[in-house]
Amino acid sequence: MGWKGKMTMNREKPTRSDHAPTAPEIEIPRRQEAVLITAAGGPEVLRLGTLPVPVPGPGEVLIKAAAAGVNRHDCNQRRAGPEHDPNPVPGLEVAGVIVALGNGVPRSRLGERVAALTQGGGYAHYVTASSPLALPAPQSLSDVEAAALPEALFTAWFNFFDVLRLTPGERILIHGGTSGVASLAIQALTAIGYEVFATCGSERKRAAALGFGARAAFDYSDADLASQVKAATGGHGVDVILDVSAGAHLGADLDMLAPDGRIGHLSAGGGRDLPAPLRTLMAKRISITGSLLRPLPLPRKAAVAERLLRDVWPMVGMAVRPAIAASFPLAEAADAHRAIERADHIGKIVLMVEG
Repeated sequence: MGWKGKMTMNREKPTRSDHAPTAPEIEIPRRQEAVLITAAGGPEVLRLGTLPVPVPGPGEVLIKAAAAGVNRHDCNQRRAGPEHDPNPVPGLEVAGVIVALGNGVPRSRLGERVAALTQGGGYAHYVTASSPLALPAPQSLSDVEAAALPEALFTAWFNFFDVLRLTPGERILIHGGTSGVASLAIQALTAIGYEVFATCGSERKRAAALGFGARAAFDYSDADLASQVKAATGGHGVDVILDVSAGAHLGADLDMLAPDGRIGHLSAGGGRDLPAPLRTLMAKRISITGSLLRPLPLPRKAAVAERLLRDVWPMVGMAVRPAIAASFPLAEAADAHRAIERADHIGKIVLMVEG
């Protein structure tokens, strides 16, 4: 069921809410300003309104958000309309400060600055998140930069190491090498010793992918893409492909994959079918798979969070740093969606909730 309440622009005087325990120095209002999906449609259906401040449930934290990442999932949610999601507020990642705790969360987390993966609700001043998915925000990053981390890094690490079972020494190719996911994945995977290749749609983006650490960057529209990739890998091909194009390059992918290669999809392309030549799959023992991060059970997300803290977080701010394409005030969320849908940006687009 979607949110059925009436949108209002009334501003109420902040009062102490029923959250417990709470950070003593922060007054938590009962209602808050948020960006709502008011109907299915284009960016213009995003409107500011007011909603109750959420109460953290068991194992959850309440975050006073300073910035929120913008992702293509948010655009898909907006196009589908509020009736297709239980939360009328989009936004799957935020950076901010923990101001209240649900049952079972240690009091020591109050006041902690975090970068958190959420189940929606990020385009708001306050949002809840599961405590294990609220990771300490790197001190060397601004709030805008920290908000760009969770969705991309959770997506990359889950797909490469859980779904695609990446092993040391394997070669990787990422389609869309300057997306939010790819820009961080290239940096992180290169830093831990993987050879990463990328495809992009322009010379400017190919240069950016090289700057992120890609061994080589190719034009995905080239008819001889597979030959170029195989030549760059000494004829071996790549072992793993991460695809955000809904299979637009499937023929080239199957050609450039080494035996036992795997393809992981991050976009369903609106539900399109994926015709694949079975003989090629069988001859090279190719696996084609994909994943959706949001419906993943919490224990599996928490396991990804633990690996990120161990493998990636020590490098964030040094070898791994998000590229911020643009930042917009919360009230300009529609413009942020227009920017992401133009697809000419490099890196992440972020909303500034505070400041």
